[in-house]
Amino acid sequence: MTGFGEAAEQVGEVHYSVELRSLNNRYFKASVRLPEDIQALEAELDALLRKRLTRGSVTLTCQVHLSGEAGALDVNDAALLKYVRHLETIQQRLDGSGRAISIDLTQMLALPGVLQSADEENKIAAARPVLTRLAAAACDKLIRMRQAEGDSIAQDIRQQGEIIRGHLQRIAGRAPEVVEEYHTRLRSRIDELLARAQLEVDQVDLIREIGVFAERADINEELSRMDGHLEQLGQLISADEPRPIGRTLDFLAQEMLREANTIGSKSNDAMINRAVVEVKGAIDRIKEQAQNVE
Repeated sequence: MTGFGEAAEQVGEVHYSVELRSLNNRYFKASVRLPEDIQALEAELDALLRKRLTRGSVTLTCQVHLSGEAGALDVNDAALLKYVRHLETIQQRLDGSGRAISIDLTQMLALPGVLQSADEENKIAAARPVLTRLAAAACDKLIRMRQAEGDSIAQDIRQQGEIIRGHLQRIAGRAPEVVEEYHTRLRSRIDELLARAQLEVDQVDLIREIGVFAERADINEELSRMDGHLEQLGQLISADEPRPIGRTLDFLAQEMLREANTIGSKSNDAMINRAVVEVKGAIDRIKEQAQNVE
């Protein structure tokens, strides 16, 4: 499910901010983006997200801004002196050649290892409780946004369930008529053929043939299972207890589609087949929405 959450906090001269975004995904996939000097917290924040969220492509982005003296980098005196001594050694080698080396300390600050941030362990220790708190707050906001979207999705799934139920009622009412019409057509055809040949048909054989057709076209079992699936569908989306139902909905929709296909294959009737097409369309809509539900 899609969602967005953010939180920020100022601690002394350090400003922390966390931004959380979620996109649809049938599985959970987390991406944690942290400043380089606190990368060690990535696993902890990833674990926090996995405890709170079970579905979606989730991206957590953290920014840390330093102000005042806290924003200044430390000069590594030992590294800078090493560079200077090396340049002095080169200058000594060039003595007498008429060439000289000009040392610009401001440019030397850009050399690797000269400027460095404060102790990394201290930074991580200071950032850990703050980022954990902010990530949890961002999750709360994201979940609230997801819940608002979930209410809309639940309403659409209910509507699709009612559409399916209505078509199933029409199919159930039509099924006995299909057998009766088959009986009438078969009797009429047999009477027409026998009249030409001046023969009579055994009623037992006729009844047996109609019984075989009725057994082959019987869809009561499939209709009963579909009713059970619709009942479970309503229970899932109406449950008061917050729990992940996305994958269960996806599986239930697959089972409903299987039953609809069986009804269509058993029923040699245009009206029932049209209703089955409408049922399968509503089930596909539920399957699509199930991908957006945690």
